[in-house]
Amino acid sequence: MNMKRVLLKLSGEALAGDKKTGFDEATCIGVAEQVKKLVKDGVEVAVVIGGGNFWRGRSSETIDRTKADQIGMLATVMNCIYVSEIFRYVGIETMILTPFVLGSMTELFSKDLALQGLKAGKVVFLAGGTGHPYFSTDTATALRAIELECDMILMARAIDGVYDRDPKKDPAAKKYDTVSYQELLDKKLAILDLTATVMCMENSVPLIVFSLNEENSIVNNGNGKITGTVVTA
Repeated sequence: MNMKRVLLKLSGEALAGDKKTGFDEATCIGVAEQVKKLVKDGVEVAVVIGGGNFWRGRSSETIDRTKADQIGMLATVMNCIYVSEIFRYVGIETMILTPFVLGSMTELFSKDLALQGLKAGKVVFLAGGTGHPYFSTDTATALRAIELECDMILMARAIDGVYDRDPKKDPAAKKYDTVSYQELLDKKLAILDLTATVMCMENSVPLIVFSLNEENSIVNNGNGKITGTVVTA
């Protein structure tokens, strides 16, 4: 499995480590060192980060959904600014793109600018989701992977793949080596939200779900040494 360009999706919670909120710096440095190896291997890497370590507005009934989602978008921007700086600390060139103007903190997203950065060996952080409410960072991941013609989405999670049942609740849960997007829909395996699942399926973008906590999991899966579950169209 030869991958020249990948989109790495990181959960905000995973970057928070045991603290559950904010950042665990050691975890972030570990991610950066792995991505550095991928870049040295010639893989172009874009990154989307969720905002759950700061904000989960959908559980709030007191705030308008649009405003709650806007706060979530800004949480992803904070995550990308921080993690981008960690990447720079380990020696990786980066750029941060958002679908809305944020002064001098980020640059406005365009496909041409993102591809220019990727081809120059920079890690391109795609912050701010889609820029619109009612769309999750899953959907932003699918959208940007399709736009940037990525070979694969790498989804680093707390769990090591896709299971037929929740392995935390059922120790007899079975892990899939491969599964199709249609099966995700039919069996209601909530790895991605519905919009993102359909987008990936219709545009034939494969996905690998793997554990961030496994040693060198980003490097291994990014180089085609699959340790998680491959989701196919």
